Amino acid sequence: MFNWLRSLSRRKKSKVSVLLLVFVFMLSACGGESSSEAENHAPDKENTSETERKAVEIDNLGVKHVYAEPPKRVVTLNQHATEVMLKLGLEKTMVGTAYLDDEILPEYSEAYQQVPVLSDEYPSKEVFFAASPDFAYAGWKSAFTEKSLGTRDELEQAGIHTYVQQSSNMPSPTLEDVYADILNIGRIFQVEEKAQDVVEGMKEQLSEIKSKIGEVEKAPEVFVYDSGEEKAFTAANTYLTHLLDMIGAHNIFDDVDKGWVEVSWEEVVNRNPEFIVIMDYGNTTVEQKKQLLLSKPELADVPAIKNERFIVLPLSAAAEGIRAPIALQTLASGLYPER
Repeated sequence: MFNWLRSLSRRKKSKVSVLLLVFVFMLSACGGESSSEAENHAPDKENTSETERKAVEIDNLGVKHVYAEPPKRVVTLNQHATEVMLKLGLEKTMVGTAYLDDEILPEYSEAYQQVPVLSDEYPSKEVFFAASPDFAYAGWKSAFTEKSLGTRDELEQAGIHTYVQQSSNMPSPTLEDVYADILNIGRIFQVEEKAQDVVEGMKEQLSEIKSKIGEVEKAPEVFVYDSGEEKAFTAANTYLTHLLDMIGAHNIFDDVDKGWVEVSWEEVVNRNPEFIVIMDYGNTTVEQKKQLLLSKPELADVPAIKNERFIVLPLSAAAEGIRAPIALQTLASGLYPER
């Protein structure tokens, strides 16, 4: 009897032990599930930072846009805006382009061929909206007016973000302003490293050009001729003036507190330029501009005319974009041919 009770007691203990083991196992399993569930519901730090990184706010000439993700359907307006996009390798996002001043740089020609050309100048609103853009990037403010594609507010209401090249629409822009535009586009499209590489590459090229020139003892006096017959349309405080300063040259109208300005031929004579930079664009050829200058009797004794010291600069190179090294090299070669 005693032995039977002792055996029964052992069996009960054994059952209790088994039940305890099962209970502990269940608690462990539940604890594992809770931990897993907590992990699943906890914010993923990596994903959160990625989301935060994608939310880019850009203040562009007083207009603020927030980009939750990079634009996917882009229309570029004006050549220097188009070439910034191509330089950054963003042609696959471009659904249209318009308003070239001259040929696209050869190295971007193949990429450019992939992009539909909407118009020789600014497209009509119908053509623009038919491309279904979510982003429009212009070189000049003139792209976004009621008479062109619509104001920036109107386009924003239509779901289209806009960006205007800031360096092209501010007084006395410098290369730092151009770099800021390129870096802004890099941020918007999440190609920041590429944009930084582009900027660093431009700085290197410009530095090399300046080092070849070396010290300039006397600044060459330069007159920029854009157009005009009765009066001359010229650059005063512009990006071009900044480029001339970089290589020790002096724009004879840099004391005028405006960008591009109309001046009298008498004032050109008074300032006695040694070189004339002719802007190459539009329907009037460089040769026609040159002949007009040479035929002006009042300019006959100006050193630039007497010595026929002309430097031809394409408008695309003078615009605030990726062609700064090309523009600087063109000016340097004309001003200092021996260096």
